[in-house]
Amino acid sequence: MRKRVCVFCGSSHGARPEYAGAARELVHALARRGLGMVFGGGGIGLMDVIANAALELGVEIIGVIPEALVAKELAHRGVSDIRIVRSMHDRKAVMAELSDAFVALPGGFGTLEELFEVLTWSQLGLHRKPSGLLNVAGYFDPLLAFFDHALAERFLRPKHRAMLLVDSNPDSLLDRMANFHG
Repeated sequence: MRKRVCVFCGSSHGARPEYAGAARELVHALARRGLGMVFGGGGIGLMDVIANAALELGVEIIGVIPEALVAKELAHRGVSDIRIVRSMHDRKAVMAELSDAFVALPGGFGTLEELFEVLTWSQLGLHRKPSGLLNVAGYFDPLLAFFDHALAERFLRPKHRAMLLVDSNPDSLLDRMANFHG
């Protein structure tokens, strides 16, 4: 990882305070490594938590948000580098272009869709950037069990299953990502 990590996360805080705590811990881990952050540009949920933490710590932060969400006043107002794009598709492309690695925090469909797209791009050889899940309080355990099921049913190859790095500790996850050779 050279410069920036893209963080995918929920537009909700979720049901547990551990989710916001882990989001802040991840930003602290980025700050300790001198890494910047790219995120979805929102001022709600865990996106708000990571943006505020980055601003407090002086972490370089770039938000990427579709104009339709800006119109709904969902953009984070404190982030000075907000890139406004036409569509969700453009958002993912710009986020990927600006980032050297990807981490998903707990979230819903949008978070998973963003993660799955960068994993698919990696599987297809379109990039060789590491992707990781910060598995806070076992949030992703059912998803990981599904991936193992897909592997057992031969819809996923072992080398592709190994592309997704998983850890419950932000520092350990970033260390593993730094040593990733896709």
